[in-house]
Amino acid sequence: MRLAPSTCHARIKRLQTSGVIRGAYADVNLRTIGLNLEAIGFIKLAKLERSVIERFMNELASIPEVCGAYLVSGRYDLIVHVAVKDIDHLRNLGLDRFTNQPAVVDVETSVVFDSRTRHELPILLDAAQPTRKSGRLKRTRR
Repeated sequence: MRLAPSTCHARIKRLQTSGVIRGAYADVNLRTIGLNLEAIGFIKLAKLERSVIERFMNELASIPEVCGAYLVSGRYDLIVHVAVKDIDHLRNLGLDRFTNQPAVVDVETSVVFDSRTRHELPILLDAAQPTRKSGRLKRTRR
């Protein structure tokens, strides 16, 4: 089905306004801009207090090398994805921005050798599949 540009624009605006679309991003080849090494940091915090977590997550978000920071369950409290120039840059980032934080008690770092990223939405199958009929979504039961 082909849609007019004005129809597409209106649909995208509606999805943005409703919060379904939070942003649009470029898929950048980090190596072409000199960021030749990616790593994942596993961070254990001294205290799991809301204020400590919020403050540290905000600090992580302000670090240019941080691609993503995730509060998780399990052995570590945070997982941080970083992109840096080289191993020296990674070491300095860890020492200057992570391990010297009073909230941090342990950092374990793993170098990323290769990755695959999905940019489309996953198709989740369940008993009630949406189907198209007459231009409207209709639920069918199996």
